[in-house]
Amino acid sequence: MAPEDQRRTHDRTVSWLGRLKRARFVLIAGALVFLALDLMGALSALQAAIAFVIIGVVALIDAHAGEAPGVPALSPEGKPLPPDWLVEAVVSGLPDAVIALDRRGVVLALSASAREKAPTLARNMPLSFALRIPEITEAVRRAVATGEMQHVEFREKVPAERWSEAFVAPVALAAAVAGRRELFFVTLHDITRIKQVEEMRADFVANASHELRTPLASLSGFIETLQGPARNDPQARERFLDIMKAQANRMARLIDDLLSLSRIELKAHVQPEHQVDLAPIVRQVTDGLQTLARDRGVEVKIALPPEALFVRGDRDELIRVFENLIENALKYGAAGKRVDIALAREAGDNEATVAVRDYGPGIAPEHLPRLTERFYRVDVTESRAQGGTGLGLALVKHILHRHRGRLTIDSAPGKGATFTVRLSLDQRK
Repeated sequence: MAPEDQRRTHDRTVSWLGRLKRARFVLIAGALVFLALDLMGALSALQAAIAFVIIGVVALIDAHAGEAPGVPALSPEGKPLPPDWLVEAVVSGLPDAVIALDRRGVVLALSASAREKAPTLARNMPLSFALRIPEITEAVRRAVATGEMQHVEFREKVPAERWSEAFVAPVALAAAVAGRRELFFVTLHDITRIKQVEEMRADFVANASHELRTPLASLSGFIETLQGPARNDPQARERFLDIMKAQANRMARLIDDLLSLSRIELKAHVQPEHQVDLAPIVRQVTDGLQTLARDRGVEVKIALPPEALFVRGDRDELIRVFENLIENALKYGAAGKRVDIALAREAGDNEATVAVRDYGPGIAPEHLPRLTERFYRVDVTESRAQGGTGLGLALVKHILHRHRGRLTIDSAPGKGATFTVRLSLDQRK
């Protein structure tokens, strides 16, 4: 490289570093401002992050834009860089799916995450050619026309159903970069999980409302009857009061299960630390349900190992697990007149298993994958007649998830059902 070119390169580098230092202060100030807005609730964390990324890109581009006009940027080897090299360098290093466009909607640069989301994207190609999504095309058009940020959500059904959102942000530059005074940044986010959670929450609220409304309507009806036609009928009053008590108990169980689910979900990521022996827990639950077994005419047989089987667990939550499983076997498998409970150490594995087997009517295969869903019932009428809330197995699943355990279900029509809890043994002394 000639001495004159070396001097110009050195001067340009010094100037660039000076502007980069000034950009650093802009980025720090921007980060503090958006953090404060997020803490005050003025912006969501996602919106603050997107705005900060855009400001950062603008600060870096403007730092470069002050170079002397007509002087081409050079690589470390002294070769001229393409006009959009800085935009490409900044955007390609971003962790989010970001696409930089000009006013015509032509791609100037894109990040690695954007390439993964849309493999057909390429520089110097119109965005609408690679992303055939009308919502994004229209958002870019509006951003170009109005100069305002646009936000859209859209759903893709191929190759799999997926929800995404896009932010289109126009950026006015203080000085021209490669002859442009304005860029447009498209940021894509996958919100499929958020949509699924929203749908699950809506279904949960609807189901919970329905389950509470049924006994509440029954209570209201009987109260009106007792205040009216049955006011002076002692026999009707006693019969209605028994029914009302049963319905009130059902509502109480449902509310208790809902609260239990909420508590367990709040600490789902925290594994219990205490060491507990499974055998005394299973024995305690079995003894406590002997009255129900006698009422149903069911014989309960329990097999416990000679050695203790310790796991990391919450004793009260594990009691709730085995209460639900054994009580279900006594209620829904009563026709088989027998329930077997076996606690054992899995051969060859560092795992304890508790199997609860009934000899009742069994469960059809199409129901098995959904048994642990909230409010899912094989037979709604039978479940309500037995006093079930539809949340028992959902509670079991969530408790075992917190304990890093799992539940397996084996059943066939006419051959009973076996519910097996698997928990890792705790070898701590």
